[in-house]
Amino acid sequence: MGDFHFLRPWWLVAVVPLVFIVWALRRASDASTPWRGIVAEHLLPYLVQGAEVKRRWGPWWLVTASAVLAVIVLAGPAWKRSPSPFADDVAALAVVIKVTPSMKTEDIAPNRLARSVQKIHDLLERRGGSKAALIAYAGSAHVVMPPTADSGIIDTFAAALDPAIMPGDGDAAAEALKLAGKTLAAGGGGSILWITDAVAADEVAAVSAWRSSTRTPIQVLAPVADEAELKALLSHTEAGPFGLIQLTADDSDIDRIERSAKSVAASPVDGDDRWQDSGYWLLPLLLILTLPFFRKGWMQPIAARS
Repeated sequence: MGDFHFLRPWWLVAVVPLVFIVWALRRASDASTPWRGIVAEHLLPYLVQGAEVKRRWGPWWLVTASAVLAVIVLAGPAWKRSPSPFADDVAALAVVIKVTPSMKTEDIAPNRLARSVQKIHDLLERRGGSKAALIAYAGSAHVVMPPTADSGIIDTFAAALDPAIMPGDGDAAAEALKLAGKTLAAGGGGSILWITDAVAADEVAAVSAWRSSTRTPIQVLAPVADEAELKALLSHTEAGPFGLIQLTADDSDIDRIERSAKSVAASPVDGDDRWQDSGYWLLPLLLILTLPFFRKGWMQPIAARS
């Protein structure tokens, strides 16, 4: 409860005039007030109608308690945060795809790159309006599209990827993964889908160092048909048996990727979460306090003195 506070604390100021008003009304409704000091106190209950001994928990106590409780409800007690209704309910996904001549190999029809782009389309279609980013790399890494909910524009750019448009040949895998991590961090976090058919020998150490320095969840989609290539990729990416997914002819690969991506909690960015107004928890108590006023004759002592 260290975070307990009131969302609208200025409402608490209303307690002071409320208590004063209740006290003044109670005093004004007491028929014995004008006679105090004139008639002996022990005789007042017998001489003034309605001046009987006050009940300990009478109507005025409940009026005061209900009024104070209503003010507390209006002040908005809060101690925990809740996500904004406009915040994303699914974490962003950064798709990192290798765009090199090896990805044009036709062991997977029509070729590795084209089939990977099709898988990207299928995955984004399933994720609906969830945010996704696209990073392409060869000799250097580039953000093709920052996180966006528009899957159509990512489809368009992904379909246009080709080794011929990349600035230079090579394998900047570690650079691409770092760029994806920074892109996700700027948008509130998420996970990475890395699509590659191999990792250059001089990149293995850099990729391993990056993996050990980040907690960003990552899955590797391998568009390869050869078992030897798959084993080499598994050892080079340190993906583990659940992080490496071989591209399949059906949708089983997309099923696995989608499930894992959904399990990553979306991290709200500044302004995407808010303090939850918990005043409504006091409403049942407020209703209970007002129930006696529906009982016939409960307010009669007050009415008799008015």
